[in-house]
Amino acid sequence: MTDRTHSAEPGSHCGCKLGRVADKYAFTGLDEDLIAYWTGDADEQYSTRKLATHVNQRILESALEDAGLPPKEGEVENTYRLLTDDVSSGTQVQTRNELERDGVPIEQIESDFVSHQTVYNHLTDCLDTSLETPSDDERLERSTEKLGALQNRTEAVTADTVAQLERNEIIDIGEFNVAVTVTVTCEDCFEEYTVRDLLDERSCNCQELSAGDN
Repeated sequence: MTDRTHSAEPGSHCGCKLGRVADKYAFTGLDEDLIAYWTGDADEQYSTRKLATHVNQRILESALEDAGLPPKEGEVENTYRLLTDDVSSGTQVQTRNELERDGVPIEQIESDFVSHQTVYNHLTDCLDTSLETPSDDERLERSTEKLGALQNRTEAVTADTVAQLERNEIIDIGEFNVAVTVTVTCEDCFEEYTVRDLLDERSCNCQELSAGDN
């Protein structure tokens, strides 16, 4: 459950750093997007770290467009990664030099980047938005859905990889199916469970036996 009330009017921004950045780059609908993604009203729910990345990539995209460099698909994400992720110093310097050479004021852009704490403060203080602590059942449901999605993704990627190798005659296989099973083993009782069974049971056998001894 979430509290989605907020005081800012659509299109207006506050005086915090994120609000100033939104005004500077004429971002429209940013506050509404941040609230929707943080509270889960959007298709997926973002952490404040991921929201900070979202804002910063919009800043970078706007700067590229202002410099007459409309980015191609995936270019903003890759350039931001080269500027901020744990890449070699040489790669980062080269990326910054290339942007400066193309007329992008990279120092100013980087100073406008916001942190996850800035996003959190903007959401809670400026937009008066909060998240209620989910119940245990809600946490279990979300965890089950997340792990199920990861398992399905792993199965799909594996099946696609095998199919490509087979088409290229690198491996030889007939009709095939891919099944991914993740297990969890308790180091106390050595019982092994599938993740789904463990989440359904909420405990292993030794925990149940321990509770019965008390």
